[in-house]
Amino acid sequence: MRQGSVEPDFRALLARVESILKQSRPVRDRLEYICRLLRGRVRHYDWVGVYLVESPGWLILGPYDGEPTEHARIPFGRGICGQAARTGETFVAQDVSKESNYLSCSLKVRSEIVVPILREGRVLGELDIDSHTLAPFTSADRQFLEAVCDCLAPFLS
Repeated sequence: MRQGSVEPDFRALLARVESILKQSRPVRDRLEYICRLLRGRVRHYDWVGVYLVESPGWLILGPYDGEPTEHARIPFGRGICGQAARTGETFVAQDVSKESNYLSCSLKVRSEIVVPILREGRVLGELDIDSHTLAPFTSADRQFLEAVCDCLAPFLS
């Protein structure tokens, strides 16, 4: 697991994610359920999606919960998602209007956090959270979402 520990407010939610991952349903269904769960339980998570690396250097939109997005394919390096995929590091944009590399999905989005899903240093995908709130993401969000991504990694190829 990455550095840090999950805050008490997120412990039960992380346990629920782990429980969902143990189910025998197809992985895509489990990912979709997790996206719905996160969006439904965390007030400032207005769009929750998983991007998957399905071809070298490209992110492909997988399961998500929220408004539709036109960004179904993103090259590594482009936008905040592409930047996180290229570097393999979590990227937090507390105010997307200040990011020169931001790909706008909706005029409502004010902030974004993107957490790579890693296995042995290789990016398999990422968890992308958009918020309609300015600067809502705390270190607790980051630690929680990194823990979620650590749980997701064994289920992705």
